Amino acid sequence: MKIIEAIDLKKYYTRGIETVKALDGVNFEISAGEIVAIVGPSGSGKTTLMNLISCLDNATQGVLKINGTDVTHLKEAQLIKIRRENIGFIFQQFYLIPTLTVKENIELPSIFANKKFPAEIINNTLKQLGLAGKENLPVKMLNSGDKQRVSIARALIDSPRLIIADEPTGKLENKVRDEILVIFKELAKRGIAIFIATHDLELAANADRIIHLQDGKIVSKAESDLYE
Repeated sequence: MKIIEAIDLKKYYTRGIETVKALDGVNFEISAGEIVAIVGPSGSGKTTLMNLISCLDNATQGVLKINGTDVTHLKEAQLIKIRRENIGFIFQQFYLIPTLTVKENIELPSIFANKKFPAEIINNTLKQLGLAGKENLPVKMLNSGDKQRVSIARALIDSPRLIIADEPTGKLENKVRDEILVIFKELAKRGIAIFIATHDLELAANADRIIHLQDGKIVSKAESDLYE
């Protein structure tokens, strides 16, 4: 099943009399259970593409489907609904509330979704990510690896079909990065699609595919073993 489908996707900005082609005809797909890394230099269009897939912005032209729904020209309220129902987010900076406990941080999506997650779901998520026994610790007491595990747990709590990970291992040591990669591969086995933006070519090489973006265009879509 296709979780992301981009067809001739374009995003143009006007800067004075200049038209900036941040994305200029992008085509790709990501299926359920697939890990795809996107790489490219600063200014290549990675952030713009991530914003579109995250339902934070609209494309100028083309088609973008998330889990079968065409989101290309949806209004903000509709995009919020698609985002909440389909997408979990993981960031380099974690974006946790340091004074809240591990469990409280994981439960934060329930505030925005206006629902309460069963204790069984929370406890299973804690166990799956190696956080059992740490649920009542303030996250400020955790090391970077555990903080990222908390952010992954928070992203998973609402059963997303897609995880968007923006430089998820940028602040982690190599050993911890490899542990996070193992978690990603386990999530992919459960059918979750994972889209990773990264400058870490070692991380990218462990994805199923690498999309190389440059000047708003995809210059290659390769199996990751070609980058090893």
